[in-house]
Amino acid sequence: MDAKTIGQRLIKLRGDKTQEEVANAVNISVSALSMYERGERIPRDNIKIRIASYYKRPIHKIFYP
Repeated sequence: MDAKTIGQRLIKLRGDKTQEEVANAVNISVSALSMYERGERIPRDNIKIRIASYYKRPIHKIFYP
């Protein structure tokens, strides 16, 4: 699981939405989302679930190669 690859996937999924909009919907801070997208951190499992649910994608398609 490569943090940079996950970050690129998250940016692509976010599309035209703002980081603030996605962070609020997933109930995380904008700075946390930003770190995930830059590949500086990988979200904890409970946050992975919320992100996958928000984007209506299976968890493994976003977070696992």
